[in-house]
Amino acid sequence: MKTYESYLNSMHRLGRITGVIALIFIIGVPALTCWKFDIFPPLGNLMAGLGSLLVIYIPISLIEVMMYTPMAGIGGSYLLFVTGNLTNLRIPALIMCMESAEVQSATEEGEIISTIAVAASALTTTIIIGLGVLLLVPLTPVLNDPTLKPAFDNILPALFGALAVAWMGSSTSGFSQWKVAIMPLILATIVVMAMGGHAGRYIGILIPGLGLLSIIFARFMYKKGWIKVDSALPES
Repeated sequence: MKTYESYLNSMHRLGRITGVIALIFIIGVPALTCWKFDIFPPLGNLMAGLGSLLVIYIPISLIEVMMYTPMAGIGGSYLLFVTGNLTNLRIPALIMCMESAEVQSATEEGEIISTIAVAASALTTTIIIGLGVLLLVPLTPVLNDPTLKPAFDNILPALFGALAVAWMGSSTSGFSQWKVAIMPLILATIVVMAMGGHAGRYIGILIPGLGLLSIIFARFMYKKGWIKVDSALPES
């Protein structure tokens, strides 16, 4: 009978293998394309471009690993960082599945549910993208209809709005501790109002930054006795 420890070991092994394979494809496809058509960029330009990106994305990546790994568990984390689309697809799907199953992070049940949730989200995304590619031409007149533009402009707010309503309205979601959301909500509102239309350009920094501030503020409230851990977590 397979034990939980052996399951985690197998997840680590498969995660490392698939991570290396994904990295080979990510680097190999553009490298082979450049070699095939002899269009390698000058080394100086390549390093300058990489430098400006790495300054932004290395801190974001480190923060995302610290934020999402405790939530997603071992198997879910490997899938998250290979398939991407964390904040807009994988994390909401993971949270809602754990909420529906009434399980906690960092438990055996949470580990299994989070892995299944991320995998199902990745498969669903792949199928939808495949259908989108096949149907792109016949659906172009419909997608370009001005009537639908407001809907497409509000997909992300609608997604997180629905997620917030489900969490804040549930006694087992942890967001019966609504006080935890006060400071991130205030800070996010101030930042968006101050930056206006430019806020979307920095969403990769804002979300991890606000997540870190949320953790700090929640710990502060816990130390002050304003929230209790037992009531902030669902029962297993």
